[in-house]
Amino acid sequence: MSSDDAASGPSSASAATDGSVATRSETDATTPTSTRTTVAYRRALLGVLAISALAVGMRLVALGGRIFHWDEGRVGYWILRYHDSGYHVYRPIVHGPFLPVVNDWLFALAPASDFLARFPVALVGGLLPLGAWLFRERLSNVEVLAFAGVLALNPLLVYYSRFMRNDVLVAAFALFALGFVVRGFDTGRLRYAFPAAFSLGLAFTTKENALVYVLCFLGAGALLADHRLLKATARGTPARDVVFGRWPAAVRRRVRNHDTADRSGWLRVGGTLVGAFVLFWAVFVFFYAPRPDLWQALGDPSRLPGVVEAGSVGSVEKFLDTWAGGGHQDHAYLPYLHDLLETLVYGAPAVLGFTLVGVVVDRYGFSTGGTYRELVAFATYWGLASLAGYPIATDIEAPWAAVHVVVPLAIPAAVGVAFVVQAARSALASDDAVSVGLVAVIVIASVGGVAFANVEYFNSTSNDDRQILQWAQPGNDLKPTMGKVGAVAESHEGTDVLFFSRPDPGNPDRELFYVENESELLRPPPPGGTHWHDRLPLPWYLAKYDAEVASTSPDAPAEEALADAPPVVIVREFSREEAEAHLDGYVAYEHDWRLRSEHVVVFIDRDALERAGVEP
Repeated sequence: MSSDDAASGPSSASAATDGSVATRSETDATTPTSTRTTVAYRRALLGVLAISALAVGMRLVALGGRIFHWDEGRVGYWILRYHDSGYHVYRPIVHGPFLPVVNDWLFALAPASDFLARFPVALVGGLLPLGAWLFRERLSNVEVLAFAGVLALNPLLVYYSRFMRNDVLVAAFALFALGFVVRGFDTGRLRYAFPAAFSLGLAFTTKENALVYVLCFLGAGALLADHRLLKATARGTPARDVVFGRWPAAVRRRVRNHDTADRSGWLRVGGTLVGAFVLFWAVFVFFYAPRPDLWQALGDPSRLPGVVEAGSVGSVEKFLDTWAGGGHQDHAYLPYLHDLLETLVYGAPAVLGFTLVGVVVDRYGFSTGGTYRELVAFATYWGLASLAGYPIATDIEAPWAAVHVVVPLAIPAAVGVAFVVQAARSALASDDAVSVGLVAVIVIASVGGVAFANVEYFNSTSNDDRQILQWAQPGNDLKPTMGKVGAVAESHEGTDVLFFSRPDPGNPDRELFYVENESELLRPPPPGGTHWHDRLPLPWYLAKYDAEVASTSPDAPAEEALADAPPVVIVREFSREEAEAHLDGYVAYEHDWRLRSEHVVVFIDRDALERAGVEP
């Protein structure tokens, strides 16, 4: 924390001069913040750091223990191909380029693994609680710690921080962007525009719903601005100060302190905003620019305009073609809303309960003895908009969408937690046994529920946890089998793995596993559509093992297709008997393929296992 920030910490929130709006409800300068002692302030900071350290640890322990999900396998496979070839272009259907670019760097430092591929998400998810510190002017010490605790311990955030997807990334970067903006308003310091722009740029490199975050921020901000105007304009307060609180006044005060003309000061403001805008687009273009074109343009500046256009306008056009006009939202609303609510009930019951408490006590001043705080109202509007909007915005029913509801609701939930803590203190001080008992029940139930859920969902691949897990999750026992496949492929020459293709009994036009030309899989998009995608997540593991892969025609007779089979043959459960009749000397390993009662069978030649030094 810089000396400037320290000066603006415990005492600055109560200051309001130069015509700014001084009432608490309009400046959000909360009483608990303005009365902090330096010792308590530092203790709160240490508490947030400790909570974040705990969060990082929870996310890194046995991070590679769960077998890759279908979606992890899809993205992971193309990251490996990018790492081998240096070729990468933005494909909206697999979301932003952050993970491919960052993981490519990581794979240059160490061999690709499930742990390493998930590491960026786990690290960012573990550091997410640090974002609570940016809102310290708006929350009490206990509320800041509670906010950090919710972000660290919520089972949904923990589970999907241990998952190679972009949802936790976009949520974290968007929250930090908002936090830096709030910090800028609270301190009047323009420099916070730069980390805000950088964070928002990173959010847009992860997933396209960063735009939804911006829309939610603008919508919630508009509601608060309207509320301020309705209450304050009648008192003759300038509209600018009503909307922006004390921030413009703080800027003007800093300008005068530096003996600079007022016009020059506003030029400085404009220059800062332009610089922040440029920084945002620099981050955006760096990640979205096609590879290796970007590196070639650095050596040949004449190619740079085309690369910049592809990384900016071209990427935006791709996004609009796929997500704005691609028909991905053509589905019924209520089933998606039900699915989202079910996930929240199973994965964030404590957040929902404490949010209700927090909204009520803050709205009616029970937590502070004053009027409501705008940050809590802002987060509540944001969370409700996300709850209502994501059943429309998302293209599949997926539990990870709930992440975008939990993050904003963590703020009012933190207020609820702090209220319960204060109630416990008051009850203990007054020897109120009944109140102490009630609070104890609430605390034990909440802490116990969160702990149980985190243990239950930890690396789970069970259908019993389907409310939290997305359905395309194989069983964990497939992972050691794939380890055997890797050992066999390493000790074998020629084709290592054969996918035995047969039409899906439920959909005869769907030729499972079949790809006519495997060499076409070196660059996206993959041929064969769902035929190749149904192999996922196995292509990730087979590419890591550098295994040579082939597939049989779905029309080929089994005796012909398996006449000279390689040491590994992979089939779906419905064609197991057909394949097994022609695979004498092979060991069969059958595993859950999806949560919805699908199975896959991996046949491995017993002699090949012995040559590889692996027990069958």
